[in-house]
Amino acid sequence: MRLLVLLSRVPYPLEKGDKLRAYHLMARLARKHEVMLCCLSDTATDPEHIEHLRRFCSHIDVVRVPRWRILMKLVSALFSRLPFQVAYFHHGTAQRAIDKAIRELKPDHVLCQLVRTTEYVRGHPTLPKTLDYMDTLSKGMERRTRNAPFYMRPLFQAETRRLIRYENLMFDLFDNTVIISAQDREYIYHPLRDRVQVIANGVDTDHFAPQQQDVKYDLVFTGNMNYPPNIDSVLYLVQQVLPIVRRERPDASLLISGVDPSPSVRDLARTDPNVTVSGWVKDIRSSYASARIFIAPMQIGTGLQNKLLEAMAMRIPCITSALANNAVGATPGEAILIGNTPEEYARHILNLLDDAKERERLANNGYRFVRDRFDWDAAADGLERIILNTPAPPVVETRQRSAVTSPIHSS
Repeated sequence: MRLLVLLSRVPYPLEKGDKLRAYHLMARLARKHEVMLCCLSDTATDPEHIEHLRRFCSHIDVVRVPRWRILMKLVSALFSRLPFQVAYFHHGTAQRAIDKAIRELKPDHVLCQLVRTTEYVRGHPTLPKTLDYMDTLSKGMERRTRNAPFYMRPLFQAETRRLIRYENLMFDLFDNTVIISAQDREYIYHPLRDRVQVIANGVDTDHFAPQQQDVKYDLVFTGNMNYPPNIDSVLYLVQQVLPIVRRERPDASLLISGVDPSPSVRDLARTDPNVTVSGWVKDIRSSYASARIFIAPMQIGTGLQNKLLEAMAMRIPCITSALANNAVGATPGEAILIGNTPEEYARHILNLLDDAKERERLANNGYRFVRDRFDWDAAADGLERIILNTPAPPVVETRQRSAVTSPIHSS
């Protein structure tokens, strides 16, 4: 099979969740199939990163979209029904490049990751295609609305409505739809959402394995630190949880490690000598291994928190929210600890810091859980079965669908 994959970002290096998922699935599908890649970038791409991807991609087309064009597109989206997240990634230059790739490469199937890329295949109704929602963008935007400044809420509410409509529209246009977790599937508003198939992430347990390293911190949080749910999480941790912990442990320390920390995240280290913000690190495993406890008090966001899988695979005890664990599915109290309030998080932290045997028990249970449940090979095999069972849609059906859905378009 000749598989064309459409991504909103270059999927390497692996500093973001969508890149991680795309990279591991493509690498494994390429063992049996020819994988061709088209992706977007608003910055220059390191040639070494492209060469790395050539290990398993027979064709790579990176379409550079200048940021001034993105800004113009977002302004024009104010007067359309297209979600801003889709408009941000949809441009005429890229459309022409993808149309050319489809025409010349003649793929048997197209895989789109996130609804951000789906506009590019609307002009190819007879081409078999699969949409990986990954997570539910509309639900994530709805949650962000609750904590947004009052002057931003109308815009966020409008984007939520647009995303709901658009996610439903794409459900009907694609032959197959998959998503990262059963929890995220329930957030899809389409009446036939049960047809969306769950393809969970995996974790590279050869790479993320237990390490012996000097422990410098009590707590660690990792992730893309310009991503709103991660920013919200560390602000909650530092401003609401740590003050309670420090009533008993005044010197409790926290490492915040991850690419592109926002100014609000950097400020946490400036105002608290026991908070360290590392920014990008060459090997994130060193950050995990440098702390006694991994904590991710996620209050907003959707999808599966890869950071939890990686920490558990490295045999580090984990504390998180019920929201994050609903996608992971670990047994609370056995493989993971759940906090619902700052007081509960603080109690879990203090108990683990005081009890090395309990840290070891929780870490070992989490380690076994992840190795038993999350496997990239199994995820890729499941996606392959879904794709290979896709028949070419009848032309008359797709024309009817196209006519129904024509109000949303982008030039």
